[in-house]
Amino acid sequence: MPKPAARLAQLPPYPLAHIPQKKRELIARGVDVIDLGAGDADLAPPPAAVEALAAAAREPAMSRYGFGLGYPPFRESVATFMKRRFGQSFDPLTETIPLIGSKEGLSHLALAFVGPGETTIIPDPGYNAYRGGTQLAGGDPYMYAITPRTDFLIDLDEVPADVLKRAKILYLNYPNNPTAAIAPTDYLERMVRRCRELDIVLVYDNAYSEMTFDGYVAPSIFEIDGARDVAIEFHSFSKTFNMTGWRCAFAVGNPQLVGALAKVKSFTDTGQFMPVQRAAVAALETSAAWLPGNLAVFKERRDAAVKSFAEAGFKTKTPRATMYLWMPLPEGVPSAVFADALMEQGVVVLPGSGLGAGGEGFFRVSFITSPARIAEAAQRAGRVLQEMAAKV
Repeated sequence: MPKPAARLAQLPPYPLAHIPQKKRELIARGVDVIDLGAGDADLAPPPAAVEALAAAAREPAMSRYGFGLGYPPFRESVATFMKRRFGQSFDPLTETIPLIGSKEGLSHLALAFVGPGETTIIPDPGYNAYRGGTQLAGGDPYMYAITPRTDFLIDLDEVPADVLKRAKILYLNYPNNPTAAIAPTDYLERMVRRCRELDIVLVYDNAYSEMTFDGYVAPSIFEIDGARDVAIEFHSFSKTFNMTGWRCAFAVGNPQLVGALAKVKSFTDTGQFMPVQRAAVAALETSAAWLPGNLAVFKERRDAAVKSFAEAGFKTKTPRATMYLWMPLPEGVPSAVFADALMEQGVVVLPGSGLGAGGEGFFRVSFITSPARIAEAAQRAGRVLQEMAAKV
């Protein structure tokens, strides 16, 4: 059998790949497992989306190929959402594109713009699709460590000049996974200006734009002057609407950027299942009535997570967006060792190192279950922390 391509060996292990099997083993042993690892809440999708999916699935025409065009009302609904929510107008046919989850779009975009000898600038820690797409395209990822020193923001002035010269894409994700950081407007203005100067595509991953708290309203990158020249923005139904397994998302941008992604996708898939797109239309159309109640549940869970982990001995901050706490570990306690020890106690969290070397020293908690279960998980985590800290 021939050896796989070198690019396959360069890919890091996916951070959540081993967890399902490990959970099965723990449950088989009778362990009470509390999963705070994946960003995958135990809540129901909007009822209107479920009903729309069921109805559409009964129509034979909706089970045929969607191709790149997909279900036209979905594109129109996306354009309406972007106008209503951010005040930005997009042509449904040339400036929007349906995606089979934002992950595939984020990774496939690199195939359109990155080649051997070229690079992308990636937050470290960050979503693995950024690095995976770059390496599968034959490019070189430049991992920029986002830390408290820069408020978890990428500072392009700290990126070497030779990297900037070869860079084709800058990946930004705010509100941020995993750190829950948010980006000030002046920072986004600076990034747009620099990408225009350097001729770099600004990929803005806005998957958590609607998952915000305490009066914070996340912006679109297109609210920044000049962004239309260089940016493409990705949105997902996964987190906002509890539709992770549905794999539905979209991107918006100028026709050149959207068209490049569409061309790649025409060779890699045949379009999102159209009943899912119709369900997404229903989710968007009912979001004003449905979303506040869903966010109230997440806020309750966020507050419970902050309180419970603080009481258990961890340093916590109250995030204004996302479904995550990003918590530091004491010096000398490796994040992967901590996460493995905690998993043996039936609690799944994501070690910072699993999202990149820059995440070492932290771990991520997803507040995706009930306050009572979160509190129990925090108590177990506190006991593990005390045991490990005593040995350092």
